[in-house]
Amino acid sequence: MLKEILKKPESFYDTFFRKPGANPESTHYCPGCGHGVIHKLIAEAMDDFGIRDRTIMISPVGCSVFAYYYFDCGNVQAAHGRAPAVGTGIKRALPNSIVISYQGDGDLAGIGGNNILQAANRGENITVIFVNNAIYGMTGSQMAPTTLIGQRTTTTPLGRSAKNEGYPLRISELLATLEAPVYIERVAISDAKHVLKTRKAIRKAIQNQIEGKGFSLVEILSPCPTGWGMSPSEANKWVDEAMCKYFKLGVYKDVNGSAVNNNTPAGNIAITKDEIVSLLGSNKPKDEKKFVKPEADENYKNPRIKIAGFGGQGVLLLGRLLSESAMLLDYHTTWLPSYGPEMRGGTANCHVNISDKRIGSPLVSTPDVLFAMNLPSLDKFENEVRENGVIFINTSMVNRKVRRKDVETVYIPATRIADEVGQTKATNVVLIGAFAEYTKLLSFESVLSAVKNIVRKKEFWETNETALKKGMEYVRNNRAG
Repeated sequence: MLKEILKKPESFYDTFFRKPGANPESTHYCPGCGHGVIHKLIAEAMDDFGIRDRTIMISPVGCSVFAYYYFDCGNVQAAHGRAPAVGTGIKRALPNSIVISYQGDGDLAGIGGNNILQAANRGENITVIFVNNAIYGMTGSQMAPTTLIGQRTTTTPLGRSAKNEGYPLRISELLATLEAPVYIERVAISDAKHVLKTRKAIRKAIQNQIEGKGFSLVEILSPCPTGWGMSPSEANKWVDEAMCKYFKLGVYKDVNGSAVNNNTPAGNIAITKDEIVSLLGSNKPKDEKKFVKPEADENYKNPRIKIAGFGGQGVLLLGRLLSESAMLLDYHTTWLPSYGPEMRGGTANCHVNISDKRIGSPLVSTPDVLFAMNLPSLDKFENEVRENGVIFINTSMVNRKVRRKDVETVYIPATRIADEVGQTKATNVVLIGAFAEYTKLLSFESVLSAVKNIVRKKEFWETNETALKKGMEYVRNNRAG
């Protein structure tokens, strides 16, 4: 006998093991919340289109952030409002992926207003699911950009006023005025009839992306009983009677036809790898040779490095030189700069990773190696260095010894040496020479080539080469001390 088995879509986890708490089989959403219904419609579409293995869900801040609890697909969490920007990067890097940006009204229409506007204007080939419940549901039920006139929230206890807070934003109408988007529709999930229309709209938006047509957005009017202080049935009624009156349902833009919209990136950028290298200014000299990778001691392999000083000391350039030298030796490497708003004279530091393996994050919180180019940097970061790590101290600018006894120290008057070779700015090159000699991680040839690749003015090459040699020579002669 034929039986119809009702179960969760395969694109949903059977149990929500990512969700904290005692019950991994239930969602975290409040009773009557619309997110569960919308999740089900997206998961069913992913199953029917057979795209689960290549779908990447972008979930930013808000109630939408927990989408990764439920969907058995790729997921990237984004900063508040930045999901369209993150989705753009993923789609262009992985054009065969299906990118779904899942956003609430506070996220998309508030802090992310410019992000969604620019992504739509570029016609990025992504699908945006915009959940509009007219309130900041996650953070305490404050007024959102879509809160209706007269609606009471924790930040509009007397009701939203057009004179004081302005009018609610109609996102679908706004984006429909742009040239690039191919499909924009507003739907609701207040009853079964509307749910079926929402199901159809979500499928069309995803189908558009599969066919490479361009940017699609589905705005969904959804109840928030807890935030509104209503029962689920009252909330659905309010969607129909209040929200739909101001946010008219319907299709606001639909570019028909099966051809790819030529005004959109659609993930197919006609540019070669060599052209990208050229545009980034990363062209390697034609006569560049392969460099021999030195054999470093085990304690110095795969270092996480923090370089700190004040603006103008060449802190960030030192980080770039380390990364470039590492790349020339076929290491994986990252460089992450950080500096104060005052720039020159202010604080500056950067994070560098050099590894035989792929690097998960560019951030260095517990460095293996610290370059302290001035006293405030040593004071601030000395205790962050791991046990048995190495601290390189520019004694020209630091007038004390390292207080810790469980780290290696390399004291070198880098600024004085740079002055002696005729270029104070070469302090960073002296230090990288000291690092190369002390750790044996980089070679003289790879560092010198990195200097020439980054420092484009040839009149500085000779001085920098001398500074590099002096840094290495100083460590050879003074290592025992």
